[in-house]
Amino acid sequence: MKQLGIDIESIVGFPMSKHHGSPYDRGNADSYYQRGSRPHYYGGEAGGPYGGSIKFEQDQMTDQQIEEYMAGYNDNEEDANFKDW
Repeated sequence: MKQLGIDIESIVGFPMSKHHGSPYDRGNADSYYQRGSRPHYYGGEAGGPYGGSIKFEQDQMTDQQIEEYMAGYNDNEEDANFKDW
């Protein structure tokens, strides 16, 4: 069982978080900026970048968090809402 990246909200049944730095938000942003899919999110101490100062990579994420990242990524891909460089 992974100790890092545990999403307490999903364990107790809260809806998927879309706040800045969440897995959903980071997936959505990666698609928007056309960076490709690379599951990660930010969390940890409040007040840091993206609402937390710790970056969690895919190997530190739960299956649920990876699904949330991919939901954000795929939602933006379906919307075709990309940064106009």
